[in-house]
Amino acid sequence: MKYIYILLGLLLTITACDADLDQVPPNIAKSDSLTDYEGVLYASYYYQLGAVTPMAVMGEFRSDNALMDEAPYTEFDEYDNGLTAMEDQFFGPFYTALYKSILSANNVIANSTDDTQIGEAKFLRALSYFKLIQVFGDVSVILTPQPAIDELEDVDLERQPVDDIYDAVIIPDLQDAIDVLDEDTYGTRAGVYPARALLGKVYVTRGDFVNAETVLEPIISGASSVGIELKSNYNEIFGVTYEVENPEIIFSISISSSITDEYTFGSDFWNWFVGDDSKADLPVDPDLVAAFDESDVNGGGTDLRRAVTLSDDGTTAIKYPKEGVEGADHDWIEIRYADVIMLYAEALNENGDSAESVLDLLDPIRTRAGLDVLDHTVVNTQDLVRQAIYDERRVELAFEGQRWFDLVRTGTVDTEMGETVDSNYYVFPIPVSEILATDGVITQNDGY
Repeated sequence: MKYIYILLGLLLTITACDADLDQVPPNIAKSDSLTDYEGVLYASYYYQLGAVTPMAVMGEFRSDNALMDEAPYTEFDEYDNGLTAMEDQFFGPFYTALYKSILSANNVIANSTDDTQIGEAKFLRALSYFKLIQVFGDVSVILTPQPAIDELEDVDLERQPVDDIYDAVIIPDLQDAIDVLDEDTYGTRAGVYPARALLGKVYVTRGDFVNAETVLEPIISGASSVGIELKSNYNEIFGVTYEVENPEIIFSISISSSITDEYTFGSDFWNWFVGDDSKADLPVDPDLVAAFDESDVNGGGTDLRRAVTLSDDGTTAIKYPKEGVEGADHDWIEIRYADVIMLYAEALNENGDSAESVLDLLDPIRTRAGLDVLDHTVVNTQDLVRQAIYDERRVELAFEGQRWFDLVRTGTVDTEMGETVDSNYYVFPIPVSEILATDGVITQNDGY
């Protein structure tokens, strides 16, 4: 889906003050006059692009994986109200793009008669709300098609509690998607396995490990039947060369340098990682280098993931190569099989399974990385296994936009960041433009 035709022009998103969003493209039908909603569905996929770079930056540079060099971007490494200065470059485009995706999905869900289209739209709506609450916490919920301008006053924009959004939107949407989507579809389109994987991650994020185990087990037991598997070489997961029909990628956001998106700052996620932006010339935090070094010392070999993830001197992140046709044509991996395996292992461990059965799941991930399997007689308690999984996730998924959100959900922010961080700053600031545009109906997060 590298080239997407956008058949629907959205009249409105929550960011009412953005003039670009108030324009109606000429000669494009209104949503209520359409009979084929494939183009509207493609619009929902397309708008995910604008959230990629902001999410990647938030997930890495807020954590102990990456550093900013230039003020005010150094606020990512400080835990106070200074991040509000980053609205135009990160939080605003992220917020706008995801609500556009949601509004497109709402139109498909309400109007399409195609069950597969509706299932894909529900997946995308769930994905959008999951990202929004990871980043902002409580947010506005809109589940109806885009209203007419004269109906705006009837839209409830008050922020809804995170738990309510999980229970009323994200989980039901993903359950519905699982019921109707194709088992053989994964990659850049939603199918049963992407929906199960996302739902499993949602349950793990909530600390509901019983449901997480139930949802993720069919992926582990059935992956091979649909062609999902770990790539034998870690260096064949990332980059344009390997992203087509990659059996490890369960769901990714399709990106092409020929398609513009909401993120208009001329810097893609890989640009930040390789230090091609003066705001982060040497983006890799030495703490991540130490984590790879520790895996070498304790792992009985050289961790092959280091050479794929970091430059030789350990100062830049090269997981997404930029040479030749690479760079701006990288798809963004939302979830891959190794991630699912580790989530499932985490669920089993929290549910009281034996250390040996849980560690067996990590073995192929470690051997692929050139490391020995963990000694089951040494890593033999729930606490030790838990830490082993956390350690494995860090080096396996480094610079895939997950580290900060993993720290928050596991309650390890203070331990890993080496300081006491006010929980107000576990989330990011709501764009001030949203607060002003709604006359304060949408409120700011505490601390900002």
